[in-house]
Amino acid sequence: MAISEALNQRFKNIKLLILDVDGVMTDGGLTIGDDGQEYKTFHAHDGLGMKLLKASGVSMAIITGRTSNVVKKRAESTGVAHFYQGAEDKLAAFQDLMHSSGLTPSQCAFMGDDVVDLPPMLHCGLAIAVPDSPDLLLKHAHYVTKKAGGRGAVREVCELIMHAQNTWEAQMAQFLTQASIAN
Repeated sequence: MAISEALNQRFKNIKLLILDVDGVMTDGGLTIGDDGQEYKTFHAHDGLGMKLLKASGVSMAIITGRTSNVVKKRAESTGVAHFYQGAEDKLAAFQDLMHSSGLTPSQCAFMGDDVVDLPPMLHCGLAIAVPDSPDLLLKHAHYVTKKAGGRGAVREVCELIMHAQNTWEAQMAQFLTQASIAN
């Protein structure tokens, strides 16, 4: 995937990928059972991408306005280091994350899908939106994913970061080595 050198430099600087959940890690649909239990569907490709990104040395965070036990479980299973649920003020959560992580905003990417994600996106070094985001968000995004939220968008971003930081080949080597042994 070809991107400009200036955009590639933004990807190269990322030390922390911050994700919204609904509409980014999921397709945005909310399924709530009669018992009040909330269900979400995550894409397996996104999960592996997150694990590979973590293994390459980039940390991850989730900042979401909703509260859900299933999101906590997904964060734990994919190696998310920083987790903010029920964050009605996402900029305040972002600023707290900057303080606790010791990173600068320019070292962070924020991936969102709606205008509530705009405040931290305007403060980070790499603002990323999914394609069906509102126009205002798309206008302020440095990058708009080709894939939809919950359909591989997170994996796309993880791969772009790894390519920019020259860690992609090392992460893929483990799979290529296993494949050559099997053949």
